[in-house]
Amino acid sequence: MSGHSKWANIKRTKEKVDAKRGQIFSKIGRELIVAVRHGGPNPDANIRLRAVIQKAREHNMPLENINRAIAKASGGADDANFEEITYEGYGPGGTAVMVEALTDNRNRTASDLRHYFSKYGGNLGETGCVSWMFKEKGLVIVETDQVKDEDAFMMQALEAGAEDVVRQEDSFEVTCAPGDFEALKEGLVKAGYRLSHAEVTKLPNTYVKLAGDDATRMAKLLELLEDHDDVQNVYTNYESDD
Repeated sequence: MSGHSKWANIKRTKEKVDAKRGQIFSKIGRELIVAVRHGGPNPDANIRLRAVIQKAREHNMPLENINRAIAKASGGADDANFEEITYEGYGPGGTAVMVEALTDNRNRTASDLRHYFSKYGGNLGETGCVSWMFKEKGLVIVETDQVKDEDAFMMQALEAGAEDVVRQEDSFEVTCAPGDFEALKEGLVKAGYRLSHAEVTKLPNTYVKLAGDDATRMAKLLELLEDHDDVQNVYTNYESDD
């Protein structure tokens, strides 16, 4: 089974996030508010809220902060009108980029993102211009020290709903259809594995490798996008040896 390492990108992002904890807490707070408004404050009945709470825990967000955001949204105390918008565009070297944002001012956000893309040799495109290059997948990461028998682990993952299992240097990346994500997580946890990361994400069908100036510009573009207060997730088909 083969594939590209998404977890390597996630690890780099988490390292950057650790240095900007306040910003990520603010972003997760927005996600909690929107999740509650869409499905209610009970995580047992609201899959989206349950996923955001898990994300908050992965980033060591204090329980007090999580509960405050949920209470604020369920009590109607927060009057911010966040819109969920997905922007699509092209980065250096023709790479595809998708940006998911929660914004209370779509004109401001679109203007900022258009400037970022233009500054580093890309351009913001029309809706649908690159989304066809990605597929939504459940992704679960299990570090190799959790796995004593690789064949048994793969069988357990497949029986729990996995579509693919890829071994990287220090982890196994398990992917599945979005609808099988909860069952996959539960199956692996019941089998005794500790999950390093679990999310529903968007994975590209193919990758574009960049080097030199294009790779430098792309890295700077991604950094600006990820640092923007309104941006929740960035997906790209870019890969680099560095």
